[in-house]
Amino acid sequence: MMLLEHDAKELLAELGLPVPQGTLVRKGDTLPLVTQGVVKAQVPVGGRGKAGGIRLVRDRVALREGVDAVLGMSIKGHAVQAVRIEGLIDFVSEAYLSFTLDAAQAMVTVMMSPHGGIEVEDESTREDLATESVALDPDAIRAAVERLSARMPEALRKPMREAGEKLIPAFFEHEAMLLEINPLFVRADGSWAIGDTKLAIDENALARRPRLVSLIETNADLYREAALKLAQGFDYVELDPQGDIGLITTGAGLSMQLIDELVARGRSPFNFCDIRTGQFKGDPARLIQVMQWIAAGPNIKSVLINFFAGHTNLGEIARLLILALDAVPELKAPITARFIGNGLEEAREIIAAAGDPIAIETDLERAIDLAIARAEPAHV
Repeated sequence: MMLLEHDAKELLAELGLPVPQGTLVRKGDTLPLVTQGVVKAQVPVGGRGKAGGIRLVRDRVALREGVDAVLGMSIKGHAVQAVRIEGLIDFVSEAYLSFTLDAAQAMVTVMMSPHGGIEVEDESTREDLATESVALDPDAIRAAVERLSARMPEALRKPMREAGEKLIPAFFEHEAMLLEINPLFVRADGSWAIGDTKLAIDENALARRPRLVSLIETNADLYREAALKLAQGFDYVELDPQGDIGLITTGAGLSMQLIDELVARGRSPFNFCDIRTGQFKGDPARLIQVMQWIAAGPNIKSVLINFFAGHTNLGEIARLLILALDAVPELKAPITARFIGNGLEEAREIIAAAGDPIAIETDLERAIDLAIARAEPAHV
């Protein structure tokens, strides 16, 4: 998962890296006592500047106007719920520096460029973009930083080497998959500061990183999916607020398969879901929660369930589904379930006894076709 810039900078500042002082502001918050600075939309994607999500302000009136304008924007499908207001930095150069993990190879790619503030990672043919892949080892990365910084213009060699060396502990401390500084501001005296950063972490490492867990829990409204996973123990991601087919599935692969199949058929899946039936333990709470989220979708026309039963009996799953449906009467869309595995006949009997509120199919393609047929025609 990609952390918001504000949180990434706070984590780097805690490790002693030079970061401009900044304040996180949500709608209704009191503005900090600054007269000029930068208002920056806090969404986990790039391209904020091009979308109008970064605004330079020179007085209090412009600050208020900038905050009001950016809050509530949507950038690449992400609603802006908070902004970071930070001070200005005097600089003479903008550079680029990043570490990217290749987990499959246990390697790290180190990238440097004397030109920051642009998408240098998409311009790999540039002669001034220096890259090197090395072992996932602090000493190996440090040696790569030494070699690459030596290839930079003279005025940037020392600050880029220092920045790279200081970022290595942060990369390992947070088990980062990506740590990117773009731009790295370099001042006339050779000192440097972090202008913007992307810090992507491995959610599977959260159990070992209490500081990251605390950050997510504190800002649960800004990290909805990650906070949910921590609290509930399963994965749920809203893909398209206007999506017309809700998904309830067990297994990330099954969910992704459904998403691909639906998109190929011209439908818009509302969500990704890996509900993990093995953790139900006789409790419909997870199903109730997901059904409530799906029911809140303004354009839901159909719901598709895909459960493969192994240790968990389909009869038990059917019983919990009926309990969940009773608890979420606002879910009016027709429901189709692709059931396969242990306890299928028992599941059929339980669904039939409840008045057949769920149409059962064992074949995946037929289940997808039926869920689409039970929805309104695809939008043109």
